Amino acid sequence: MKYLLLIHMNPTVFETLSEEEKNAVFAGHEAFTAELKETGEMLGFVALADPASSTTVRVRDGAVDATDGPYVEAKEFLAGYYAVDCETPERAVELAAKIPDASFNAIEVRPVMAEAGLEM
Repeated sequence: MKYLLLIHMNPTVFETLSEEEKNAVFAGHEAFTAELKETGEMLGFVALADPASSTTVRVRDGAVDATDGPYVEAKEFLAGYYAVDCETPERAVELAAKIPDASFNAIEVRPVMAEAGLEM
């Protein structure tokens, strides 16, 4: 079954980490990515830019309204995800726990319901 391992980031928490701790997080992502490739469970991954650089689009009564910034103001935001294909929900949780950010932020494990035939 395919899952997205959604990384929720609280920048305030990340800013409290030392440079050494931040570097360990980045190295941890490299190691995690290598492990997923080795096991064949990796479908893809994405690291997202800060929400301040996003644009939110709404269409109301046929009119397009595009505004700068995130959809909602929140302390946490979606920072990225790993797309994985693993045998069980328990394995997806096991993989999520290996993401370095899990030690100071939340990782959401969400099953993929449908695909549009796109390679991830």
